Amino acid sequence: MKGIDSMMQKIALISVIVPVYNVQDLIGRCLDSILAQTWQNIEVILVNDASSDGSGRICEEYALRDGRVQVVHFQKNRGPGAARNEGIRKARGDFASFIDSDDYVEPDLLEKLYNNLTENGADLCACGADGIKLKGGPPGIFSGSEAVWCLAHGIPFNHVPWGKLYTMELVKKYPFDERYFYSEDLMFLYQFLKSAGRVSYLPDQLYHYVNREGSQVHSGVDERKCTALLVHDRICKDAFVHYPKALPGFQQIALETNTRLAMLAVEADMPAKELSGYLKRLCQNTRRHFSWKALRLCREKKVRAAALLLYAGRIVFLGTAVVYRQIKRWKGR
Repeated sequence: MKGIDSMMQKIALISVIVPVYNVQDLIGRCLDSILAQTWQNIEVILVNDASSDGSGRICEEYALRDGRVQVVHFQKNRGPGAARNEGIRKARGDFASFIDSDDYVEPDLLEKLYNNLTENGADLCACGADGIKLKGGPPGIFSGSEAVWCLAHGIPFNHVPWGKLYTMELVKKYPFDERYFYSEDLMFLYQFLKSAGRVSYLPDQLYHYVNREGSQVHSGVDERKCTALLVHDRICKDAFVHYPKALPGFQQIALETNTRLAMLAVEADMPAKELSGYLKRLCQNTRRHFSWKALRLCREKKVRAAALLLYAGRIVFLGTAVVYRQIKRWKGR
């Protein structure tokens, strides 16, 4: 048995898929950390999503230096889901791992994830991360349905695709839905976990998340981001039937996303009519997914307050938000 395990370690190929978009100042650290992995049997697929800076050139330089790296260039920006799917289509590995191009990882990330996954007969293994709020927890093994509950509540892992190792068979079966440009990672993991046999969790902080001001999370609101509302609708509708215990957790994710988008909309410099339209949709989505259980799951008081204001209506939310911003400006003087 040990001989077979040793042979698998030698031949198992891990495909590392990295979507790249305007990260010329950070991508070098990311790629250095990937190529320094103790698990050396890897292929690194960089998908340049029509970057307008020097990111594409840097990717090509790394490909020239290391034969394990290949680069794909998109002619127009298609979003992280499409970029990851392109990597999935080109992947030859037995396992897949996604790493964001502005983050970096510990040198033993892939080796530890692989060992944990294979030892536990899992379809997915997730690790801990720093730079982001994670509830975490002790090492654990979960069934697929238990993992869906974990996903909904962010315990011990959250709904981002990075910091995890997947069996390639299920990844190819349930790729990212390219109709969604925001919360597409939540949909991907929800579909994956519904079919997963076992999921393991390793609390070691092997992934370093970089909270970057220019990233998608901090930018304004547009139609692409509002595809998140469709994700919430689809998941909550399915969870209502198949995972009722997890439903409040998914509703809470919807409430928190709605409040974040609503605040970004208020802070953005957009015409009043356009702002009103976005807030109307966010209020409707909030009412659709509101429950007192979901509200109690929101960690921050200001998020709970904002969700209640959205539930009350866009005029109430906007009026309160404007007053709040003025007070903040006054205090900042």
